[in-house]
Amino acid sequence: MKSHMSKILTLMLAVFLVIPAFASAAPTTKGSAADLRSALGNLLGEHAILAINTMQKGYDAKGDFTDAANALNMNTADLSKAIASVYGDEAGKSFNTIWSSHIGYFVDYVKATSAKDNAAKQKAVDNLEKYRFAQAKFFATANPNLSEKDLADGLKMHINELLKAFDSYVAKDYSTVYKTEREAYAHMLMTGDALAGGIVKQFPAKFTGDIMNNPASDLRQTLGQLLGEHASAAVFAMQKGIDGAPDFDQAAAVLTMNTNDLSNAIASVYGQDAGKSFNTIWSSHIGYFVDYVKATAAKDNTAKQKAVDNLEKYRFAQAKFFATANPNLSEKDLAEGLKMHINELLKAFDSYVAKDYKTVYSLEREAYAHMFMTGDALSEGIVKQFPAKFEPTTTTLLYLQLLK
Repeated sequence: MKSHMSKILTLMLAVFLVIPAFASAAPTTKGSAADLRSALGNLLGEHAILAINTMQKGYDAKGDFTDAANALNMNTADLSKAIASVYGDEAGKSFNTIWSSHIGYFVDYVKATSAKDNAAKQKAVDNLEKYRFAQAKFFATANPNLSEKDLADGLKMHINELLKAFDSYVAKDYSTVYKTEREAYAHMLMTGDALAGGIVKQFPAKFTGDIMNNPASDLRQTLGQLLGEHASAAVFAMQKGIDGAPDFDQAAAVLTMNTNDLSNAIASVYGQDAGKSFNTIWSSHIGYFVDYVKATAAKDNTAKQKAVDNLEKYRFAQAKFFATANPNLSEKDLAEGLKMHINELLKAFDSYVAKDYKTVYSLEREAYAHMFMTGDALSEGIVKQFPAKFEPTTTTLLYLQLLK
């Protein structure tokens, strides 16, 4: 007992002695552990959004269903590559097979709903139940730090969220659809956190010197999550607008809720007045996208050009806002990044109108990924500006030492 306690005290002393060395290093959002966390969250979150969109497209028999489903399959391929990069090609293939199966079962559920075949619906639900245990076993077998029960419970939540969003869509309860979609998206980011945490713990030699869960990484993840959601929500709301879809108002409301969350994030760093200013500027560009959709529907080229001109003014105002708030951010780089964001969304919309659906979903995925990169740049600039606010805590430093 005395020997055991002596080892603990020695370890704690060693940790406290090395804390000044860690503290003296400037905090950063970067690092292999933080990168893993971001990558898994990005892909898993995207899966939830694409799955909900694809199920709607399938039920409505929309012309872009096949391309929407292909985007979901490309997301699966990217997730499989991520798994293979950790556990090898064979594991990547096994993951792909299991993960793809649950997408197929969701499609079965949609088809059964359209056919009003309750027996087939129940079969799809039963298959999803079997899937979640197979998927949980895959991860728990690959990584002893992951609980098979917890994984199965988390996958049950994921399945229920997607089915609830779809059933609510069929019932025309659109407020519930988009509330559930936001929950499903956020939940998959948390799932990514759990998986990344287990991997970092399993392979500490690959993540030496990295701390995954720290204030800087949390900021990066929060901004990436919200900015990525904005891009996807904008693309799909614009589609709903030009289609005159009955759920357009609720789809557009996601953008407002997302904007409010982004504004709160900005306010948490720069204060309430800055949060309000951000909200005003950011909201304006959403309004200009809506103007562009309306002008397209009316075949009013003059109004379309006015919307484009307003978006051009917006990007400079938004870039100035960030560069004024943070001297580590380049106004020119920000303006160029926002130009890319605007172009991606406009081109995705124009391609949808032209029924070039392959381009639509290629651009939607690019726009989503680009916003995560924007979140990376903003969060690193903020951490650099306020390093004292993002110092790792003693607890995380102790955890890091225990991993070694």
